[in-house]
Amino acid sequence: MHLSPCGINCDECSDKEKCGGSCHAIKGKPFYIKDFGFEVCALYDCPVNKKGYQTCGECPELPCQIFYEWKDPSMSEEAHLQSVKDRVAALKASVEKG
Repeated sequence: MHLSPCGINCDECSDKEKCGGSCHAIKGKPFYIKDFGFEVCALYDCPVNKKGYQTCGECPELPCQIFYEWKDPSMSEEAHLQSVKDRVAALKASVEKG
């Protein structure tokens, strides 16, 4: 399993090829990010560029407000909250594995 900095499993993403394979490979600039008025995804920019982590799983603030604010517009609120919960669990598990 290959996790993005925010805990999305890149191997299961339908846009993996379109995005270039992984957030690290494209430096947090997926093809759709400019549609939302940003240059870099905040869930990449914060942990990697600003804090020097590989993933949000290394941050003691996980899950921070960015996780709740950055919602896929196609998801219901319930699905989004479950996604946050699942991604946080995956990130914490990956950090524990080392």
